[in-house]
Amino acid sequence: MTDVLPAGSLDGKVALVTGSSRGIGADTVRYLAQAGADVVINYRNKAPRAEKLAGELRDLGRRVLVVGADLTDPTSVAEMFDAVRTEFGRLDVLVLNASGGMESGMAEDYALSLNRDAQLSVLNAARPLLEDGARVVFVTSHQAHFIRTTPTMPEYEPVALSKRAGEDALRELIPELAEKGIGFTVVSGDMIEGTITATLLERANPGAIAQRRESAGKLYNVSEFAAEVARGAVDPVPADNTRLVGDVSAFASE
Repeated sequence: MTDVLPAGSLDGKVALVTGSSRGIGADTVRYLAQAGADVVINYRNKAPRAEKLAGELRDLGRRVLVVGADLTDPTSVAEMFDAVRTEFGRLDVLVLNASGGMESGMAEDYALSLNRDAQLSVLNAARPLLEDGARVVFVTSHQAHFIRTTPTMPEYEPVALSKRAGEDALRELIPELAEKGIGFTVVSGDMIEGTITATLLERANPGAIAQRRESAGKLYNVSEFAAEVARGAVDPVPADNTRLVGDVSAFASE
């Protein structure tokens, strides 16, 4: 996909997308760069992918900073934003995309640590660099956003609960952010075809993706959903700070 955002709409802006070496994050940072933004690619352990993407975006004429960081480690997060400050001196768009919790071999509290605590840690570390007119986007799923009213698959429930906890904690900061002129939007999508989460869910619950696709009529793929995330960074902030992507008829509102 190209021309997701109007050409030049992010000229002179700096955007950071967490977890942007692959998947939704990589496509999101690509769309922001195509619209003119200089970008920060953040990864945890996919340095070669991150560097390959950086080369592609530099070919567009963008300045690109690649920073490896473990978002659950406050020291690592602080070092990432020190690097952003040194390179760019500011940040105009922060997309909180990185999440997880279904990986094997992680500590019992890993999902909450990454999906709630780390999201707050990253936003708070970024705040000194965010000025009037800046935008923050939190990426989530309908299964997490609506978890308080609509049950999800047991395999996904711990992740869904932790992501909703992260969303709630971030939403508490909206008044403070608004006071500084910083917009905040939650972008929530249905299951996304081709993501790691969808693959893990399918492995744990064979047929789950096809069943959801049939129920919803359509599931977005990675690049289509990333386009909505990118638009969430530039479109006017919705009155309820929520951009719902895809079918929500199976989910009960609170």
